[in-house]
Amino acid sequence: MTDTGIYYPENMEAQLLDILLSKGWYRMGQGVFTTKYIIQENIPYRVFWLRYNLNKVILGKKQQKLLQKNKIFNSNIIPFKITDELEKLYALYKTEIDFEPASSVTEWMLEEKENNVYDSWIIEIRDNGLLIAAGIFDKGKNSIAGIMNFYHPDYKKYSLGKYLMLLKIAFAKDAGNQWYYPGYLVYGYPKFDYKVFADRSSIETFLPELNQWCLYDPAVLRKFRNNEIF
Repeated sequence: MTDTGIYYPENMEAQLLDILLSKGWYRMGQGVFTTKYIIQENIPYRVFWLRYNLNKVILGKKQQKLLQKNKIFNSNIIPFKITDELEKLYALYKTEIDFEPASSVTEWMLEEKENNVYDSWIIEIRDNGLLIAAGIFDKGKNSIAGIMNFYHPDYKKYSLGKYLMLLKIAFAKDAGNQWYYPGYLVYGYPKFDYKVFADRSSIETFLPELNQWCLYDPAVLRKFRNNEIF
């Protein structure tokens, strides 16, 4: 493996996933990839991989309020499986977003592969039996990686995407994990800023130039972003 590109493992063991995540690699379909920038609307943006140190996460008033607000719904965590119900929810979700994601959950998770090499789980949120949100994550030995969050458009006011992040954190902490990886932050592109919602003080960002993680600090990210030449 190099410091950029994509790698397709034949089997993703829990300890291997931990190692890859700690090096700034992340799942894409059935592979893992890493990058320092993405193109949005024909503009290059620097990206920074994130992780929460679960031993330091302390939920504030906004987070506690959201948890309390959504106690009216039922949540369940089960092994991931693609179902018609899940695909229908994702199709509804796609009608209300202003970007073009994968065409289906199947494409996002499996690409053209038949089998899932990851230990994937799903958080189902239901309102009187109706599936209104789903959060998919992969389990490592000492970490989890958030892969997908989507929800019914009629329930947008409940901030179910952020709620699913909090539920993933709670699950990982209860399991004794140390790290929760929510993906990357895109510097200067606020659509990804929701990933720091849970607790900014417990977030670390990966700096490939130094091959190390550092505490989340927008000023540091700005420094590294300004040193980039595209």
